[in-house]
Amino acid sequence: MSERFARVTACPDGPLIVRGDVEILGEDGQPLRNPRHTVALCRCGASAIKPWCDGTHKLTRFSTAPPPSE
Repeated sequence: MSERFARVTACPDGPLIVRGDVEILGEDGQPLRNPRHTVALCRCGASAIKPWCDGTHKLTRFSTAPPPSE
């Protein structure tokens, strides 16, 4: 894998996994401290440590599946 670009992978029913050099900004526009080369970003909205994933999506049964059509 080339390190020129960050790679973002959407996990089914889970977080976004970000690998590579990337700067993540908080709500105030300031860079968040990120000592890791790979991070998991919350998509369910229920994490206690947003924007990072804490695994809460498993408890809330977060689903990335499209809603059933009527």
